[in-house]
Amino acid sequence: QVQLVESGGGLVQAGGSLRLSCVVSGRTFNMGWFRQGPGKEREFVAGISWTGGRIYYADSVKGRFTISRDNAKNTVYLQMNSLKPEDTASYYCAADKFSARPGVATARYNYDYWGRGTQVTVSS
Repeated sequence: QVQLVESGGGLVQAGGSLRLSCVVSGRTFNMGWFRQGPGKEREFVAGISWTGGRIYYADSVKGRFTISRDNAKNTVYLQMNSLKPEDTASYYCAADKFSARPGVATARYNYDYWGRGTQVTVSS
């Protein structure tokens, strides 16, 4: 049974930083982070292949967020710097079981397993 558990969310002032973690049970997957703000659709934030060799970011977070993984710990991270109020959202990690995918999936329907989310609130 595959389980994904996020942690690390919280309240931070604009310009601050947070690091999210996602512990994954089961085998190694390509992984993604998504977020859903109030009244908004869930959107792709960042993704990383199961080897860590392919990484992709949404334009809105490029240069501020960094995705990484430690397969020995079955954990994926999202380091978020220079946070802005518009980054306020529930953040979800997700697992894509298609390990042969040539790139990083950005669409929600490509991800097979989801965590319950962790809330990030950025105050102005």
